[in-house]
Amino acid sequence: MRKNRFAAHLATGITLLTGVGIIAIGIRFLLAPEAGAAGFGVTPPTGDALGYLDVKGIRDIVSGLVVLIPLALGLRRALGWTMLAAALTPAADAAVVLTHGGTAAVAFGIHGATAAALLLTSGLLLRETRPGVTEAA
Repeated sequence: MRKNRFAAHLATGITLLTGVGIIAIGIRFLLAPEAGAAGFGVTPPTGDALGYLDVKGIRDIVSGLVVLIPLALGLRRALGWTMLAAALTPAADAAVVLTHGGTAAVAFGIHGATAAALLLTSGLLLRETRPGVTEAA
């Protein structure tokens, strides 16, 4: 039982960190797009193409809300599936970095690590909430 509580607290903590963190990154993209792009691992676009960084900022803010809302509502099983699906975003981001002149260190160290954290959290949440499992008193 103690182990289960630790896993639940860990999943909650990673979810909070992920949700709030990606919202902060999204705000950074909206307020300082060039800095946001540099932190992402690619050369920032110029001119009218800078508008795409606004899209990235909005996407990140929405992504944060998508994980924080089921957490706040206590929908932990739905959150587990959401985190599993959300892991595709940083995995794809890693591929973008690698195919657009970014470094492997940024691709795997930032985006790959984020995908791994989301997969871990998904596994913890889905294990915690699998049908037929009840916690002993």
